[in-house]
Order: sequence, then structure tokens, then C-alpha cells
Amino acid sequence: MSSVVYHETLWSDLFPGSQLTLQSLQQAVLGVESSFELAPQARKRTLYRLDGGSGSDENLKWLLARGYQILAKGFSGKRANALATRVARWDAYDGKSYLGWVDPPFALGSPVQVVVKRWLHKGTWKHAYYVTTLTFPSKQALMARYDQRGAAEIEQFRSDKDGLHLSARRKQGFVA
Repeated sequence: MSSVVYHETLWSDLFPGSQLTLQSLQQAVLGVESSFELAPQARKRTLYRLDGGSGSDENLKWLLARGYQILAKGFSGKRANALATRVARWDAYDGKSYLGWVDPPFALGSPVQVVVKRWLHKGTWKHAYYVTTLTFPSKQALMARYDQRGAAEIEQFRSDKDGLHLSARRKQGFVA
């Protein structure tokens, strides 16, 4: 599987600081579609890898209805915990967490695979879940592909904060 690395922003807009990624995803996708004039045939070959801040059922259904492929971290911590109870077998992953397949108890309008990740944090099991329309030979391959998300958003946010002088130190003391 080849990997293309991009560190550039395909579309940019400024939203109020109180607006979550969850609320701006659809507008961003429409902006990218407009910029690239993405036809429905091209959308079938376009993968959106989303972090948990965008992975609500509403957003995932909307992307699937528009014909895109997805690989997304789910938005709900409660659902992740509930899905974890349905995992039949946990397999070690990256030396500090475990992965398990689970049949999705929710419908998104397209067939999906769901993996639950669990890790120990301060003596408590934490869980997250990942949803994809792609087919992977293993849970590890799915997570490796998810972890290939680009860093463009991080670089862009850093540039935006620098340009707006939001990254200035607010602590005045030497030890701060």
C-alpha cells in the first residue's frame, strides 16, 4: 500500500474559537469539493481520515451519502465503552494498547468495519473506536493506516496562531 505525504492545506477558513471541528466538517468538505471540482466518481476514491472531533454519526453518514470512503475515530466515549464489552478477543498492539473487532450495532448507510482500542490509563481502561469503509487484513493494518493522518492541520494551526500572535507566552515568571 503506497502512502502519499502531504503537508499542505487543501482548503482554509476561519471559524469562531467556540466552534468545534464537529460543526465545521461539512463546510470544509464542501470547500474542498468546490476547490477541486470533485465529481461523484472521484469521491469514491477519496478517503477522509478523521480524528474523534469530527467522527459523529451525522458527519460519517453525510460523508458516506456523498460517496466518500472513511477511516474515522468515533466521537462518543460512551459508545466506545459499550462496544468494548462486545469484543470477543483483544490482541496486543504497539506494546501499550489492545485492539478488537466488533460488529457495528449502528447503521451509517454503508457497510463498515469497527475496531475498538483499549489502553490502561492511571489504572483505568480507556476505550476508543474506529470506523472504516475500507477492508483491512488486520486490526493492526487498520490502525497503522489511521495513524498515517497528515500533519497539515497541526502545521496550519501553528501558522495561524503565530500569525495572529496567539502563541505568545502568557506566563511572566522565569520558572513558568
